[in-house]
Amino acid sequence: MFSKILIANRGEIAVRVIRACKEMGIATVAVFSEADRDALHVSLADESICIGPARVQDSYLNMTAILSAAVETKAQAIHPGYGLLSENTRFAELCEKCGITFIGPSARLISLLGDKDQAKRTMRDAGVPVVPGCDLVPDAETARKEAVKIGFPLLVKARAGGGGRGIRLVSKLEEVENAFLASSTEAQSAFGDGACYMERFLKPVKHIEMQILCDKHGNVVCLGERDCSIQRKNQKLLEESPSPFVTPELRESMMDAARKVAKAVQYDSVGTIEFLVDRDRNFYFMEMNTRLQVEHPVTELVTGIDLVKWQIRVAAGLELPFHQEEIALNGHSIECRINAEDPQNNFAPSCGRVSLLHFPGGPWVRFDTALYQDYLVPPYYDSLLGKLIVCAQTREEAIRKMRAALCELVIEGVTHTADLHLDLLETPEFRAGTYTTDFMEKRG
Repeated sequence: MFSKILIANRGEIAVRVIRACKEMGIATVAVFSEADRDALHVSLADESICIGPARVQDSYLNMTAILSAAVETKAQAIHPGYGLLSENTRFAELCEKCGITFIGPSARLISLLGDKDQAKRTMRDAGVPVVPGCDLVPDAETARKEAVKIGFPLLVKARAGGGGRGIRLVSKLEEVENAFLASSTEAQSAFGDGACYMERFLKPVKHIEMQILCDKHGNVVCLGERDCSIQRKNQKLLEESPSPFVTPELRESMMDAARKVAKAVQYDSVGTIEFLVDRDRNFYFMEMNTRLQVEHPVTELVTGIDLVKWQIRVAAGLELPFHQEEIALNGHSIECRINAEDPQNNFAPSCGRVSLLHFPGGPWVRFDTALYQDYLVPPYYDSLLGKLIVCAQTREEAIRKMRAALCELVIEGVTHTADLHLDLLETPEFRAGTYTTDFMEKRG
């Protein structure tokens, strides 16, 4: 097992990883930008090193500075959290060259599965259903020809996209060229790769993802599903597990497909396989995330398995002590992402000093955050303030518990989305569990 781990991230996920390490008896190193000098993860870690100015490109994406910090502090491994460098093939390769364990899959797997076009081909070969579409298109003219074959509406998607970037919806042939160029340009700017492919736009659909956990000894378990269908501009707002839409038969089929994917590529870390499910409960592979997901806590609460600890353990070579037949989903969990945004002003980002702060409490209530009283929320990074997660015996109880927790949550000084979540929980679509990915769009 590792004796020291560097956390190459910030915010709530850095705090989450540090807590797991402390419970495992592992020393931690925090890295931080000049803007995060007073951040919570910096004070919680055993050691901390400044790696650059506020801009993320100069700090949290500065591979040289991060690796130098790891070498200087003699950290044996780096935990990348989510986002930032967590799915960066080059960073994983550099860790390997420096003799530092990257806590995640190998660079080969990140490259294979991060290339969404290649990942779809891999899934097809493994017998997993994929959304009808085409492989990479080299130019706008080819895109137009392929679009006619696929039919409308369709999506132009960047193979290296993520977080909703590099995706364009196309309703008719005349829109294909501009959509292709826009997706390619955005992806090139954000990810350094402008290659795009296209697929049929399925609507209405559920966005259901399967959590897998694999070790280096060939053991694969699937920890059930999360329903992530409430989204705004392809960004998830609320997640729950299990999904009220997924039947036991569908769950078994999707878990089977997820395990098949993991075994086909010899996966060896935590990962998430994302599917689209239509109204007839046909499911299609969408993409695979080779990292810890933001919404991992809902799975932890219904399975009792600490995903961060097991991500670290399998990276160290430990074998999973449990098998698929031992995995059970107990109760119902809901997560609300509390973002520093103003829903009344087109979700404009908010920043400022937290003047009053109170976290909700009680059994099976969890708030993963890096906030503290008088903390200055910086304008440079992701808007996530924290994740409010609850768990109860039934879905109805979980909804009531989440409403109570949201009402108890106090964050003054920054505009946030807690009231929006209270409204969402009361909608007929959410109550019935029938909401789909276009829910927020239809809501206006």
